[in-house]
Amino acid sequence: MSDARTTDRRPDLRTRLIDAAESKIAEKGLAGLKARDVTQLAGCALGAIYNAVADLDELVQRVNSRTLARLGEALAPASAAATPEVVMLALADAYAVFALQNRKLWSALFEHRLPDGVEMADWHRQDHEVLIARIGAPLAAIRPDLPADELRYRVRTLFGAVHGVVHLALQARLVGLPEAALRQEVAALVMALVAGARQAVVHPDRGAIPAP
Repeated sequence: MSDARTTDRRPDLRTRLIDAAESKIAEKGLAGLKARDVTQLAGCALGAIYNAVADLDELVQRVNSRTLARLGEALAPASAAATPEVVMLALADAYAVFALQNRKLWSALFEHRLPDGVEMADWHRQDHEVLIARIGAPLAAIRPDLPADELRYRVRTLFGAVHGVVHLALQARLVGLPEAALRQEVAALVMALVAGARQAVVHPDRGAIPAP
């Protein structure tokens, strides 16, 4: 009976711990996350965390999965745009706005590192696909000539370009953009990338890198 009651409490305990960890990351960032602060906010003993998750790393991954789900919701309306070019612009803008509005939680997606030798959980790896999955359809419409493998690489390249600009701006790096110019410059970057993609369809051999 006691074991059954404990099992029944675990989903509620896990939710409280995720809520608490999310709140602490949003407040202090991932570097400021402490298990003691999380359990105190969740209203449980320090050791109780291990009744709900394997360790603090899993707890961070579950917070990150929430953030990824919210990011997916923020990106969803962009896919309804009329043309693939406008979809790409809308996706990039929505990504920049989400990062600006959820800085510490967004940063935690990329700051979290698992210990050496520990693989990311499959469920969390699948959650990460939201970052790039929506780029595939409009890019395929712009570059129908790309084989599937090349399309996947190009999607990741485009995401990396936009993400890098956003990351540097929010980190206030010396070479980063002022935040006031971020959305405008992200749009300019995407328009240039899309124009280049269109040009590659018209002139498929121009600028090709020879095989080794």
